Amino acid sequence: MRLPSVPRALALAAALVPAALIAQGSPIPTSDAAVQRAMAAMQAQQAWTLEQQVSICEIPAPPFMEQRRAEEFRRRMISFGYPDTRIDTEGNVIASIGRGDGPTVMIAGHLDTVFPEGTDVKTVRTGNRIAGPGIGDDCRGLAVVLTLAKVLKEAKLEPRGTVYLVGNVGEEGPGNLRGVRHLMTKEFPGKIDFFISVDGQGGGSITSRAVGSHRYTISFEGPGGHSYGAFGMANPMHAMGRAIAKIADLQVPGSPKVTFNVGIVRGGTSVNTITPLAQMDVDMRSESATALDDIDRRIRAAVDAGAAEERARWPNSRAPITVKYDTIGIRPTGGQADNAPIVQTAMAAVRAVGWTPSTSASSTDANLPISMGIPAITINGGGTGGGAHGTQEYYEETPDAYKGPQLALLIIAALAGVAR
Repeated sequence: MRLPSVPRALALAAALVPAALIAQGSPIPTSDAAVQRAMAAMQAQQAWTLEQQVSICEIPAPPFMEQRRAEEFRRRMISFGYPDTRIDTEGNVIASIGRGDGPTVMIAGHLDTVFPEGTDVKTVRTGNRIAGPGIGDDCRGLAVVLTLAKVLKEAKLEPRGTVYLVGNVGEEGPGNLRGVRHLMTKEFPGKIDFFISVDGQGGGSITSRAVGSHRYTISFEGPGGHSYGAFGMANPMHAMGRAIAKIADLQVPGSPKVTFNVGIVRGGTSVNTITPLAQMDVDMRSESATALDDIDRRIRAAVDAGAAEERARWPNSRAPITVKYDTIGIRPTGGQADNAPIVQTAMAAVRAVGWTPSTSASSTDANLPISMGIPAITINGGGTGGGAHGTQEYYEETPDAYKGPQLALLIIAALAGVAR
């Protein structure tokens, strides 16, 4: 069956969007000639977008070591016609376009991955499937931002307001949102009207609510000793084990959803040593700030009880056990109702590209602006995939993967406006 032309298809899709839905958000400018040119170009350049995704992904970007990828991202932006593209003091790549007499919108993909220095980031392609660390999270998001930047210039689509096109650092766990935190509080304090993160592959799901998290390294410390000669001494490793068992037995509500996890344990010097140091990394999450604070309190109580029980187990031991908390990261919670204008605008744009919209909660760069009261969402970049944060992560190109960049374009055009 012959598909309708892109402009006609957009008009048909727009006709299906309920008027009340659009009225609560910004109208989707599907009838604008420049928008139609840009949409058609994105479809025609689908293979080019995938090339950007793969090539940028084969540049390592471990936590706090995103510089090489940032420099290449900047070089590409300059080649697309953004000569003023810069890297700020935190490592974020920033370009801009627009007339400046309308809303200010920032759209970003994150440069960093979860993978440590030395990880082999070479991708492997099998048919339409491409495997490689970070190929979806967030090389797809970076490819969408690059495609958006290129097509805006080629289609001569000038936003009425200002659009900042960003590759940011520090989204993944160890980064603790340092990139977007710097952007919102140091580079553009009080100047961003809307924030959009493009994070990973997928279709019409819109992340409109922020799952907050508390993450700590918890250390159990004591003098240590020989496993035979000092037997009877309170043992930091055993104290940690007792604490983990108590944490594992905690009951949490299903609504609001609360989760907890002991993800990494470390310590010890030899099999016959009572270690002087045992550590565990703990993660807890919830959409509710109150629930998050509550599970934080309960985990601390479990840790204290584990240490106390270990001391009580060896009443003749003079060896103290102390507990110390080091913060890995604190991500704020927050949310927006489905009838919030930015969410309604995004839902209308999802419908306009032919996908079905839905809303969800997750932990992304949008957490920070949401917590600050800045309208913010995270969208997907098209295609499918899986295995995020694993070395076998994969992305699979689908026939409609170009709709990811198109979705970003329509949301930007609606929120920032189109210069006439």
